[in-house]
Amino acid sequence: MRKLVNRFVFLLNSIVAFALLLSYLLPYISPKTFPLLSVLSLTVPILILINALFMVYWILLVNRRFLLSFIVLLLGISHVFSLYKFRGKSVKADKENTLSLLSYNVHSFNRFEWIDNERIPQEISALVKEQNPDIFCGQEFYNNPDIDFSQYPYSYQDFNNDNGELALVILSKYPIINKGSLQFEGTANNIIFSDIVVQMDTLRVYNVHLQSHRITPSTDAIAKEGSQKLLSRMQMSFIKQQQQVDLLTDHIKTSPYKVMVMGDFNNSAYSYVYNTVLAQGLKDAFKEAGKGFGKTYEFKLFPVRIDFILVEEEFEVLTFKSFDTKLSDHYPVVTKIQL
Repeated sequence: MRKLVNRFVFLLNSIVAFALLLSYLLPYISPKTFPLLSVLSLTVPILILINALFMVYWILLVNRRFLLSFIVLLLGISHVFSLYKFRGKSVKADKENTLSLLSYNVHSFNRFEWIDNERIPQEISALVKEQNPDIFCGQEFYNNPDIDFSQYPYSYQDFNNDNGELALVILSKYPIINKGSLQFEGTANNIIFSDIVVQMDTLRVYNVHLQSHRITPSTDAIAKEGSQKLLSRMQMSFIKQQQQVDLLTDHIKTSPYKVMVMGDFNNSAYSYVYNTVLAQGLKDAFKEAGKGFGKTYEFKLFPVRIDFILVEEEFEVLTFKSFDTKLSDHYPVVTKIQL
């Protein structure tokens, strides 16, 4: 009986190991070519965790079948470290030569009371003020009368939707000398940029909010929606994300300045869109200096990291922090870099 159980467990182990192995190809497969396969990128964190559990199971049984998941995890070690970092990094540097960055999808400051807390706008304002970043990129920004970002003398807001209520915003302590929008059509999502003079240099900062899958973080809500309808909608959003990122990378290639990309990708670090942006000579601040899961989105099934701060390879990432303060459906991320 025990042998039969172990055979069944190993069968499940083999299926999950193959799925994880297949997911390693996703950053290189265009969603336009295989949109259904792109959906697998959102499940990579849970595939990693399940393979780790299978590996522990076989090790406890002193069974060499542990090698299957062990080898698959080893082959994708960079994927594992995209999910969880055992050690962070905190380096002190000359304050005059550093720049701090914060990205946060503020979910319209709880405008429709998703969270039972009337002081969300004030608390988000206080959090940003406490972190005191030099540049703050906000997504789903709503001009609530209770917010206060008066510490930023320079700002750029862009409303890329019909109702003109939600915006992307870049707030800066340094002068903004140029700004613009990529103006996505047929969606409220968008990418904006600002050219910011920092000390003796100029940097181009992109604030990104890629196409949303419109998945409610509640497991009940997911269960109620038909799987075929959900998959079809997600496939279309992956294709739109690729189109949006193609516009971004074309724009980056024309930049006369070093670039930084921040914001809500609505996709994981195992996706084609993330890999395409990273390939523009950028690196992930979380991978450089983060610790733990780096979770940035409230999803009950497994930890999700879909908000990123990507900087030029030549910049040293000194610190990185993700928060667990529940003031939105996202969590803010903040980093400090050496210029």
